[in-house]
Amino acid sequence: MNTPPVGCGERSEPQRRGIPVAKHSAGGEPQRRGIPNTKHFASGEARRPGFPATTNRESIAVPARTVAPRPRAFRNTAASLLRFALLTATFLLVTGCTETRFESPLGDNIESCDVHWKGLWLAPDSQTRERGEGAFLVDDECRFQMLDQTEPGTPFKRIHVPLNFVHDGGNDYLVIADVQLKGLVTLPAPYAISPTPEKSFFFARYRLRGERLEVHDVDSERVAKLILDAKLEGTIAKSATELHVYVRGNRQQMLEIVRTLPIFADKATVFTRSEQSVEAYEKSLLARQRKEKK
Repeated sequence: MNTPPVGCGERSEPQRRGIPVAKHSAGGEPQRRGIPNTKHFASGEARRPGFPATTNRESIAVPARTVAPRPRAFRNTAASLLRFALLTATFLLVTGCTETRFESPLGDNIESCDVHWKGLWLAPDSQTRERGEGAFLVDDECRFQMLDQTEPGTPFKRIHVPLNFVHDGGNDYLVIADVQLKGLVTLPAPYAISPTPEKSFFFARYRLRGERLEVHDVDSERVAKLILDAKLEGTIAKSATELHVYVRGNRQQMLEIVRTLPIFADKATVFTRSEQSVEAYEKSLLARQRKEKK
């Protein structure tokens, strides 16, 4: 699949391929599971006990339908963005431009490899696989590589993305810095944060069950609600088509967040490990695709 940067106002690749887009209410606002159309949110007002007050004291406007979107060059979210880097460049969250970034990584014990990820992983949906999507490889050196097919019938291009892993309290997490996505997507600085941080982070939770990998993205709408309820410190910018969330805190506070708050989506993106080598999988896929063209 070809993965050029896509702006918020443009139709994303999933939309062009017919993946349904979230419906809008009569007022033009997406139905976001009860998140109010907050007019203003003072970043210093919503902070969790024990979290330092934000240094950005400026009120951040969050109009119901009138936030002028910044120029954007990626389709979506922490959720979708992490999925883009992580799960073969097919971000499935298509409700507009939605993202959650975190000020710090998850704790201090961060690893660059989980050996249980080694192998070729495929999306369970056969139609996705036949389009040359939904596949990635973790090789013997533990390098995560997206398998990108620019168009059906062409060989895979391998795209390396550095991933980081955190194991805490029986749970497993992925951490990726936004700077590690340069070259894959054009990624602006976090919305309405001054001064602009040098880097910010995307999280996901995963579970390995034998040959099955389940990845849960951050639910940006849920995190925004936690900020509005003063259970997290951060900033929100929301319009009819965009939701930008930034969560403040240090490394230890990030760990406390994932330990105690329900920030991850209930539904997982699932992949299964293949017994084939990449070469064998590519050869069989290309043969089927070329046969279909005849």
